[in-house]
Amino acid sequence: MSSSNTLSRTETWRLLVLVGVGVGILVNTFQGDGAPLIAAGSLSIIAFAVTFSMVRWLGPVFIKAGLKGKDMAKPRKPEIPETMGAVCAVVYLLSLIVFIPFAFYKDIVAATSGGGNRDVVIEDQHIEHGRYLHRFPHGKLASYLSGLLSLQSIIILGIGDDLLDIRWRHKVLIPAFASIPMLIVYFVDFGVTQVVVPVPLQRYLGDFIDLGSSYYLYMAAIAIFCPNAINMLAGINGIEVAQSLVIALLLLFNDAMYLAPVTPYPHPATDSHLFSIYFLLPFIGVSAALLCHNWYPSKVFVGDTYCYFAGMVFAVVGILGHFSKTLLLLFVPQIFNFLYSTPQLFHLIPCPRHRLPKFNASTGLLDASVTEWTIPPSPLVATALDTLHTLRLARVTKNESGQIIESSNLTLLNLWLVWMGPMREDRLAWHMVAVQTLCGAAGLFVRHRLALLVFNHDNRMFQYLV
Repeated sequence: MSSSNTLSRTETWRLLVLVGVGVGILVNTFQGDGAPLIAAGSLSIIAFAVTFSMVRWLGPVFIKAGLKGKDMAKPRKPEIPETMGAVCAVVYLLSLIVFIPFAFYKDIVAATSGGGNRDVVIEDQHIEHGRYLHRFPHGKLASYLSGLLSLQSIIILGIGDDLLDIRWRHKVLIPAFASIPMLIVYFVDFGVTQVVVPVPLQRYLGDFIDLGSSYYLYMAAIAIFCPNAINMLAGINGIEVAQSLVIALLLLFNDAMYLAPVTPYPHPATDSHLFSIYFLLPFIGVSAALLCHNWYPSKVFVGDTYCYFAGMVFAVVGILGHFSKTLLLLFVPQIFNFLYSTPQLFHLIPCPRHRLPKFNASTGLLDASVTEWTIPPSPLVATALDTLHTLRLARVTKNESGQIIESSNLTLLNLWLVWMGPMREDRLAWHMVAVQTLCGAAGLFVRHRLALLVFNHDNRMFQYLV
């Protein structure tokens, strides 16, 4: 039997087989016309194996460097490696870098006379055989590299946060600066700032509204929200990675609907959704490997690095893939968690440093954590808390004189425990995975079906799936 920081013989052989399969597929893509979509899939397999191994091997190294934390939801509160999301993020970045020649080389060199000469004409038959379903035109390279640069910037922020424990108010806007490279490329390469007006309002506002610079503020807000939203819905084993995996898989499903043969080809959104797939496949690979170690009972903590990195992956594909509004429909639990938390985030209600659910050592179950009121709240706050208690949106405890002495912390995890009662940590995690999946599926249904009630058509002609 292997020790906790080494691979067993069975794990070693399984991972070697995965790497062998991935490398074999990758080498095979060099033959013929090339297939970057298959190459991205094979790189995700290799990234899974590498991440799984590196997280296992580097655990003791991180602990020795002081990157460790106590698992407060366990009876003995064991110390385990922290910031393992950095390992995951580095493997992901390397996968994206290795992938560049597969998506762009043949269009830059093989499909031209060399050196990026654009005078060579591509015949229609190449397009009809799915050329753009495999390769990007080299004009897309700027978008790809800008996304890569934004991800590198946010990973540096995440590692800095894990090392220095930066306060929330100091770091909340930093993702906006990390998004500058992709926003500049969006301005140069795409530049569309118009939004479609719902049919009932078109007689008053016209078919489109040009938001101008406000649209870039909106995209910067998405870049701020996504990393922080993943970070806020945290506190139990596996929840950060699990919610990110669900969102990534739903995005991948949405992207696949724009590819032939599901959607008739050619389709103007195909390239954008291929761009998204190329970023998502390696992310799914490294996240699945990290989840194997982070799921209950967790052997590692992912740290803030993973939360920022995962959120920025979604921001990159949503902004540069031109489906940011669809992306937000998959973030409904995170949006609710943020809005529900605002009274504490803005200190209208006292906000402790950590609001994770409280572990009861005698029962082994988690229950909603509370904020203790050493000074009674103001009448307005007390009335608001009483209203939340009546609506079962919070749990309030009062003393004999009727003054509030405790109130549950306002997070989705604590609210779920208020509704469902105490439960085991892994069961709570599974409940959150189910909530994320159901809300995401409902979001896609709203995007492609119910949106037809207020817009003239769905941009992918959803009726072909019916």
